[in-house]
Amino acid sequence: MSTSRLVRLIARTGRIAEPVPAPVGTIFEGARVLRGSVQVRYVDLGGGTDCAMEISAAFGPIYDLERYGVRLVASPRHADVLLITGVVTRNMVEPLRRTVEATPMPQFVVAVGDAAIMGGPFLGGYGVAGVVSDFVDVDLEIPGSPPEPVEIVAALRRIAGR
Repeated sequence: MSTSRLVRLIARTGRIAEPVPAPVGTIFEGARVLRGSVQVRYVDLGGGTDCAMEISAAFGPIYDLERYGVRLVASPRHADVLLITGVVTRNMVEPLRRTVEATPMPQFVVAVGDAAIMGGPFLGGYGVAGVVSDFVDVDLEIPGSPPEPVEIVAALRRIAGR
């Protein structure tokens, strides 16, 4: 990408990554992917810490997601992808909505783990409001209790188009 095109892209969108259709003939054909580096914000809504440990392992030295251009960021305002774990508790409904609203377009919302997708063992609990898809649009689900780091890496590589 030329420097002038990059400057125009950042001036127009405020972002480097942009959504593009995946190349024809690849395993991602037809999927919506991002081109460029992918910035990820991890959001824990409630529940156990098992998914958090697997996400940490995916970014650790063994699986090393950063070699694919995927890295963690501290603010949703800098993120392309929100990795969301746990069920939505009553106290986290509004913060979840605000976090998704604060994430600039294009954005991907990824529900990680059975608790985020189906409620897991927490569904029906007093403080539980529901699952992630009840409150925000989810682009990708990674099932498991917890999902393996390999599955998290594969999902984020799919979004990154790599």
